[in-house]
Amino acid sequence: MCLAVLALNAHPRLPLLLVANRDEYHARPSLPAGPWPGHPDIVAGRDLSAGGTWLGIARGGRYALVTNYRDPRRLMPDAPSRGALVQDYLQGALGPEPYLRELAARQQRYNGFNLIVGDPQGAWYAGNRDPQGGPRRLADGVHGLSNHLLDTPWPKVRRTRQAVAALLREPHAPAVQALMEVFADRRGAPDGELPDTGVGLARERMLASPFIASPDYGTRCTTVVLAGPDGAISLYERQYDPQGAAVHEAGWRLRKGPAHRISATDGSVCLP
Repeated sequence: MCLAVLALNAHPRLPLLLVANRDEYHARPSLPAGPWPGHPDIVAGRDLSAGGTWLGIARGGRYALVTNYRDPRRLMPDAPSRGALVQDYLQGALGPEPYLRELAARQQRYNGFNLIVGDPQGAWYAGNRDPQGGPRRLADGVHGLSNHLLDTPWPKVRRTRQAVAALLREPHAPAVQALMEVFADRRGAPDGELPDTGVGLARERMLASPFIASPDYGTRCTTVVLAGPDGAISLYERQYDPQGAAVHEAGWRLRKGPAHRISATDGSVCLP
């Protein structure tokens, strides 16, 4: 993932709302979100290049996502896949805090990352470039994350965070399609507001919009995760081609028994 907004107890009908864009090279092979073979209690996409996943949910209301920390000067070519951090949490039994504390002893083996893991009891954040050190529990409210530290006010983080917060102030739970449209924003930002992450001004401009469209690299999918007060957790995904056109939509819900398909195009949140 390269852009995410996480809302915790920010709406009376939604203990959890997560909206995220995955930005990646179009040539990198992956599978769309769905139940994993051998793990029907997990719903996530799959990275077929390095393994693991960027975002997923599991029965019991567990969820996780990872973003890269953009710093090309500190890349380790032989580092393990950051996608395994999400996979290991979803497949494991540790709660969010114990999982991140166990990870802390080995997190510097990885290239820069931000990791959010959660369950119905709360969400926790850890980043191996975070100067605060150690995992921290996230407060209720609306958080934003891109390729720097949690809540770093990059223009696209501010814009999507504010837009999601506005939708959550409405009396009715926000529609899945409305949330996806927030993350379909292709507007950039003035040069004076762009970060300097070591990739050059031209690439900073390309990466500045919430939705990125370019021939070789761009937004591959938008994902919405919702947890209702009944303990069910749902994941909706819209995939895009290299031109930025939507090519596939699907939704999955986990409560009891195997994951089952739900509509991603009915324009409403699937809550009781």
